Amino acid sequence: QVQLVESGGDLVQPGGSLSLSCVPSEAIANFNYMGWYRQPPGKQRELVALIGNDGETRYMTPVKGRFTISADNAKNIMYLQMNNLKPEDTAVYFCNAYKGVSLYWGQGTRVTVSS
Repeated sequence: QVQLVESGGDLVQPGGSLSLSCVPSEAIANFNYMGWYRQPPGKQRELVALIGNDGETRYMTPVKGRFTISADNAKNIMYLQMNNLKPEDTAVYFCNAYKGVSLYWGQGTRVTVSS
């Protein structure tokens, strides 16, 4: 069973930055893709960004130009760099990973953007 552990969530002021990390229990190269999702308070979980094992990335429109997803295979960590944070970015952020026909989720890390 693959385990994913997120960290880095915090309270930050609007305009601030945070970097989230996701550490899988096996090599990142084993996954077809990895991604970040978020669930704002009272809303459904939504895709934030994806990174394939070929390095290709995708972002949902509200975070384009502000968020960057990356993976360091040597350290075996996936990151989400979040800049110019807005109150609407407040959510629990989840890491996920897809391998074969299986999809795995982390437990989530909370990001609160507020003054």
